[in-house]
Amino acid sequence: MVMVVDTSAIVAVLVSEPERAALVRATVGADLVAPASVHWEVGNAMSALLKRRRATPSQVQRALAAYSEIPIRFLEVDLALSLEVAAQHDIYAYDSYLLTCALTQRAPLLTLDRGLSQKAANAGVRLVEFDQ
Repeated sequence: MVMVVDTSAIVAVLVSEPERAALVRATVGADLVAPASVHWEVGNAMSALLKRRRATPSQVQRALAAYSEIPIRFLEVDLALSLEVAAQHDIYAYDSYLLTCALTQRAPLLTLDRGLSQKAANAGVRLVEFDQ
C-alpha cells in the first residue's frame, strides 16, 4: 500500500515522540512516498531543534542517520496543481504539496498535524488511522 508521509510523522519517529511506536506499526509493509519538499522540511525541523536547544549537534546527526534508513520515495508534484489546491483549501504551498501528492497517488496521508488532517479530509484525502 502506498502511503504519503509528512514531516510531522517523520520527525516524531526520529526524535522518539510518544507516537513513535504507533507510527512505525502503521507503516509496516507500506510503500512510503512524499513530495520532494519534505526532505528539506526535515532539515528545517532538525535546525529548529538545534536553535531551540532541544537537541545537540550529535543528536541531530544520529537522527539524520536514522532518517537516511527510512525508505521514502520522494516525488515531484505539479506546481500549478499544488497552487490550485492551496487556493481551494486556503493553505500554504508546503501543505498543498502533501495533499497534491496524496491526491495524485490516490494514497492516504500519515500526519500528526491536526490542521493538515482537517484540510486533507476537506480535500477528499484519506488519512492513515493509527493508535496513539
